Amino acid sequence: MTTTPVPAPNTTPTQVRYPWRATARTVLAAGVGALSLLPVAAATAGVDTVPAVAQAVVVAGAITRVLALPGVEAWMGRFLPWLASAPAPAPASAPVAAVPSE
Repeated sequence: MTTTPVPAPNTTPTQVRYPWRATARTVLAAGVGALSLLPVAAATAGVDTVPAVAQAVVVAGAITRVLALPGVEAWMGRFLPWLASAPAPAPASAPVAAVPSE
């Protein structure tokens, strides 16, 4: 009985294989974090900037954590494929029938 060897899974992190996707996800997280600062930007002068920066970092971290959840990853793969951690697998091509030679 012969066995077909099973290829080893690709252990390279998706951030290395698809760096532009990791960048897009980080930009999205930072953008959402920056949006949370709109009330601070509208506040009067004299507001300390340390809480504002801390708020942006915490919100960006929370968004990044949410983006890493399997359910969110599956949703992004379906509705926002450009933000998914890896591209969708290529559809399987139909098997090619052998043409008998004469």
